[in-house]
Amino acid sequence: MHGLHKLLFFCVLICVEENALGSEIIHGQTVPDDLMLYMASVQNDKGIHLCGGFLISEDFVVTAAHCDPKGKPISVVLGTHDLNKVNETMRYQVEKCKHPSYKDVGSGNDIMLLKLSTKAKLGHRVQPVQLPKTEMKVKDKAKCRVAGWGRTSTNSKTSPVLRVAGVSIINHKTCQKEWATVRRPPLPKNIICAGGYGTDKGFCRGDSGGPLVHGGVAVGVVSFNMGYNCDYPNVPNVYTDVSKFLPWIKKSLKKRSC
Repeated sequence: MHGLHKLLFFCVLICVEENALGSEIIHGQTVPDDLMLYMASVQNDKGIHLCGGFLISEDFVVTAAHCDPKGKPISVVLGTHDLNKVNETMRYQVEKCKHPSYKDVGSGNDIMLLKLSTKAKLGHRVQPVQLPKTEMKVKDKAKCRVAGWGRTSTNSKTSPVLRVAGVSIINHKTCQKEWATVRRPPLPKNIICAGGYGTDKGFCRGDSGGPLVHGGVAVGVVSFNMGYNCDYPNVPNVYTDVSKFLPWIKKSLKKRSC
């Protein structure tokens, strides 16, 4: 039985790594143009969407550490919810600042700052999102939103239009218990669980790096789900808990560098 658990864990992590770049909102709705103005599309050197992200200041975007495409250059697009309507004034080159303790998705610390080469042009299409002021715990069953670009079901084609879904915070012990059925080690520290379990809503391949928003505050970063399976409900979706990384984020913003 121990060997079976190890095999299951290995398969889950392989699926997580293969699905890390590019994900979708399941059973969501199109985001109006005047809302969620902090959303960012993290793109490869060919201008193809890889992951979501969110603007937290004129200089920095937050995304997931696993969204780094093996050392290749990436850019960030701000100011549009429709990736068919991107011009070069919306694109920013970036310096990648992975959390120093990040090793892989399954080990946690799945968060990365992207330092913009020039300050974001704030206005009616671009605005930063608020971060937690201090370390905090979002209450169980609290209503949140998760947004991103991509597929709307496991086997669908990706959508270029930003979509959002409502999800609720899942009790941490419940989350650990449900994930224990598919992986032997406990979940990483400093995570939040929301959606995917007890509901048909959540994220899938490629919403990685996008925000979990509660009361207008970005409390989580999309990290991983159970591999390719986006036919919810199954095990809970997992996010990096932003509030646990505030000292590192604040230090980087103050230095204006990694």
